[in-house]
Amino acid sequence: MSKKYVAEPFRIKMVEPIKMLTREEREKKIKEADYNLFNLKSEDVYIDLLTDSGTNAMSQEQWAGVMKGDEAYAGGSSYFKLLDTAKEIFDYKYIQPVHQGRAAEKVLFPVLLGEGKYSISNMHFDTTRAHVELSGARAIDCVVPEAGDPAKRVPFKGNMDLEKLEKLIEKHGSEKIGVIVMTITNNSAGGQPVSMQNIKKTAEICNKYDIPLNIDAARYAENAYFIKQREKGFEDKSIKEIVKEMFSYADSFTMSAKKDTIVNMGGLLGIKNNEELFQKLKARTISYEGFLTYGGLSGRDLESLAIGLREGLNEDYLEYRIGQIQYLAGRLDEAGITYQAPAGGHGIFVDAKDMLPHIPYYEYPGQALAVELYKEAGIRTCDIGSYMLGNDPDTGEQLEADFEFTRLAIPRRVYTQAHIDIMADALIAIKEKAQKVGGYEITWEPEILRHFQASLKPIDGE
Repeated sequence: MSKKYVAEPFRIKMVEPIKMLTREEREKKIKEADYNLFNLKSEDVYIDLLTDSGTNAMSQEQWAGVMKGDEAYAGGSSYFKLLDTAKEIFDYKYIQPVHQGRAAEKVLFPVLLGEGKYSISNMHFDTTRAHVELSGARAIDCVVPEAGDPAKRVPFKGNMDLEKLEKLIEKHGSEKIGVIVMTITNNSAGGQPVSMQNIKKTAEICNKYDIPLNIDAARYAENAYFIKQREKGFEDKSIKEIVKEMFSYADSFTMSAKKDTIVNMGGLLGIKNNEELFQKLKARTISYEGFLTYGGLSGRDLESLAIGLREGLNEDYLEYRIGQIQYLAGRLDEAGITYQAPAGGHGIFVDAKDMLPHIPYYEYPGQALAVELYKEAGIRTCDIGSYMLGNDPDTGEQLEADFEFTRLAIPRRVYTQAHIDIMADALIAIKEKAQKVGGYEITWEPEILRHFQASLKPIDGE
């Protein structure tokens, strides 16, 4: 039975027209895009679920803040407003704005990592893995085994595998582990949350071996909401209290503010109290991002980011936000469509391997389903599977991902129940003709983050 749709805790004040192309037009457009959804023009997309990053609808307060942004090169008031807000929420001594999450990784990771070192995470997302490898280090994923079974419903499938983590540290040597990254929520595992207990236990292991713990905090508010809903002892705590405790266990955080802070551009880098480390990062920020008090952002971005930090923690908003995802999950449950269950925070990760079992990992079932969704209903999604994972950086061989997902990432405050129903109807229609969907091969790819640029073609020569 479908979960009841949670009504939007806002009124719609402005609209952006969208159009629906014919099936014939969509087939032509995706072929011209070399079957890479990133190559499509947004005007040719009906419902855009490629990402929830920077695609959110800002509030009237945020837009009003845009007009108050202080565009001074140094020492702007919007910068200090952001610092005060972030320090209050995260209780970190040092906060540095950057233009987005991958910028925070670019500034931090080369200081902690290098040739011969490793980063261990409950799962690295694509840009995180890329910045680990660009530093010369290697990324190791260490998510709990339950995450490998999409149909299995446990409350915190994003957790770090603590036993495996200690074995990895002992195998490689603690001096070789440059950083341990806790991704909340765990995007690559299906937007799955991490429990407070798991964050705390991971921190204890880090302290035992003197390894820094970094939080990849892109969807920290959604993770806090799941802790409040699912973890004993937190049901009566506020989201703000839960957030403060989560971050208390880490030494640093990198954040794409384009997610839970509900802005179109921005990021944060936080250091709890290590002044020596922060001095190094300040120099790198100036080199790569711009002066410290703007960090690659305009004053209006800093202003709206400060406001969005607070809005993203509103519990009525989070109930609606997670409720949208759960409503779509309920529709898929009724249709017998497998996804990473229970539903995560920012989208639905459809199990493409289950829907398209005839397509092997090296023909990219997640990408095949993503292409089919565009053909079927003009919906743009993306692969979270072997196509995104790429090749082994040492051997050049195609890696097989733990999952073959097609991710439907839902932008915040953008789509309505009718749009959600179209998503469900399209997946149901594809399931009925799944055997007719073929795989793809790559005809060209770059060395790093290939899924953003690669060209593909259907195996059957369509």
